[in-house]
Amino acid sequence: MSQSLKAKMIIDKSFRIAEVDKRIYGSFIEHLGRAVYGGIYEPSHPLANESGFRSDVKELVKELDVPIIRYPGGNFVSGYNWEDGVGPVADRPKRLELAWRTVEPNEIGTNEFFQWTREVGSEVMMAVNLGTRGIDAARNLVEYCNHPGGSYWSDLRRSHGVEQPHKIKTWCLGNEMDGPWQIGHKTMHEYGRIALEAAKVMRWVDPDIELVACGSSNTGMTTFPEWEAVTLDHTYDAVDYISLHQYYGNRDNDTENFLALTMDLDHFIHTIKSTCDYIKAKKRSKKTMMLSFDEWNVWFHSNEADSKMEPWQIAPPQLEDIYTFEDALLVGSMLITFLRHADRVRMACLAQLVNVIAPIMTENNGRAWKQTIFYPYMHASRFGRGVSLMPVVDSPKYDSKDFTDVPYLDSAVVYNEENEELTIFAVNRNLNDALELNCDVRSFEGFEIVEHLVMESDDLKATNSAAQEKVAPRSGGSAKLDGGVVSASLNKASWNVIRLAKK
Repeated sequence: MSQSLKAKMIIDKSFRIAEVDKRIYGSFIEHLGRAVYGGIYEPSHPLANESGFRSDVKELVKELDVPIIRYPGGNFVSGYNWEDGVGPVADRPKRLELAWRTVEPNEIGTNEFFQWTREVGSEVMMAVNLGTRGIDAARNLVEYCNHPGGSYWSDLRRSHGVEQPHKIKTWCLGNEMDGPWQIGHKTMHEYGRIALEAAKVMRWVDPDIELVACGSSNTGMTTFPEWEAVTLDHTYDAVDYISLHQYYGNRDNDTENFLALTMDLDHFIHTIKSTCDYIKAKKRSKKTMMLSFDEWNVWFHSNEADSKMEPWQIAPPQLEDIYTFEDALLVGSMLITFLRHADRVRMACLAQLVNVIAPIMTENNGRAWKQTIFYPYMHASRFGRGVSLMPVVDSPKYDSKDFTDVPYLDSAVVYNEENEELTIFAVNRNLNDALELNCDVRSFEGFEIVEHLVMESDDLKATNSAAQEKVAPRSGGSAKLDGGVVSASLNKASWNVIRLAKK
């Protein structure tokens, strides 16, 4: 007979962390695998529109309500000539794409992608190539995208049928430049210098843009976190964000340890915040550096298949992880971690959006479907808008292989004052027992429970497919409100969304 564990929370509207920047629910489309060709774009598909974009995929992206999408990479951008992707499609070159060893046909480029993001109600986070290119190509791309007209590059855009400027606000200064795998890999001083000079001229073209400098590719890099310190020593006054990237995997099939990996994520964020604040103090700056977690996800299932892939194909099925139920629990916990750091994490991009380590999958000329990770991402994006609150949590804990004192209850709370809604996101990490949760919500007088969404499965390795959705949320969880206290039984290994609203 399984015993019942108890956890307590106190939620008060005065305990504010920060307003949630909706861009923490961003995503990423790279010219990689079937993300673009066969993903968002498939002209031969029966559901493709006149531009070749799949309407079924667009509807799923809209369901997620993705506010910003990073483009066109990723490793791809460090070898990309943006000029290859504009102008008449028939005149565009096919190129060997060295980052992922494929052939890039350049049928989709800057203007087409911008148009697609408008159709799905999103903004673009544009990355510039600081690998094989540099400050000249970067400033020209800003001019092409954002200058109204009357100059060479802006008039070239207009000659391509795009009269109005795109006014892209957010720009990444390269990608993972600390990584030896990166085309044009740089030392921290080399990168700091080129990022500063690129930032300078890009802002001279358009003073309204905001800029993201490359942080470490992951916490395992030998240069972490010195890379951030040196890079920001060069660029602190010129940029608005430093990027963080992190992928996790359950390679040892140790689910207790896997679900505790957000302890590492939390440590990563604290370390980068400290590094940024050290440079702030060193420079006597009044500016606080914000964080852009512009690549994050679970990624490991497809590694073996990718290592056997034949090179130089167009849009082969690369990085097509099929996600399990336990992956969805970790993705939910990663979103919870971002919400708890809403004062500094202002943007985050789930990498990626379609087919490539993605919540949305497609069949070529066939169906589009939702992976297990689709749901926690959708719930957070839909219900996690407002002010992130700091709950006082008392939870039983466990030790895993790599972590001690891991709370069974992983939670974040968002208060939407305008709509008078309160949302509790909660993961029960316990694999065997339910968690009895009591939440003191007395400061939310007149609120009542709207719904308690639950996602659970007796099979931690359950996956979805085009033919069958084994893992999906259900309404009708046990949450009740009585005397200013929410009580709920959080089933073993479950994702929970408890929503309250004013009567």
